[in-house]
Amino acid sequence: MPHTLLADCPATEIPAGVPATLPSGSRVDVVQTLGGNVTVRTERGLFRIAREHAAQIEGLQVSDHGVGHTGEFSEQAVWAALKTCFDPEIPVNIVDLGLIYDLAVERTPAGGNAVEVKMTLTAPGCGMGPVIAEDARQKIASLPSVESARVHIVWDPIWNPRMISEAGRKSLGLE
Repeated sequence: MPHTLLADCPATEIPAGVPATLPSGSRVDVVQTLGGNVTVRTERGLFRIAREHAAQIEGLQVSDHGVGHTGEFSEQAVWAALKTCFDPEIPVNIVDLGLIYDLAVERTPAGGNAVEVKMTLTAPGCGMGPVIAEDARQKIASLPSVESARVHIVWDPIWNPRMISEAGRKSLGLE
């Protein structure tokens, strides 16, 4: 079902990762709304609209279900936050896609937490990498007592489809 943009809407072109503005009145078809962000198809191609701009899509209700976290900080909470991050073209979270290679949590001198994540992408030329990494960083940074959050994109080892979890393979119909 097509939707109409109520106002000029900041977006990111997929897969190039180039910032764009979709004009008010544009017709968009919603492809995916996972993790609070929205992937739309327009006559110009695919675009990702960040959750803070999703209200500009007429008639669309986007749930942030599972995005926020209000409990105590834990490594498990960081993993849960990462599971709310999605490649805008693939309906599986970045954890189940096997994109997260390392997660480290250190206590800071002030008693908070510093979180460092190493992640990869499904393809080295993916322009959406910085967008996905920033989504992950923001979601980690919003957790209680996180003083710093850093997400690094790495290429070793090179990602391959065997890294997809069992749950991810089921979601994609590979099992």
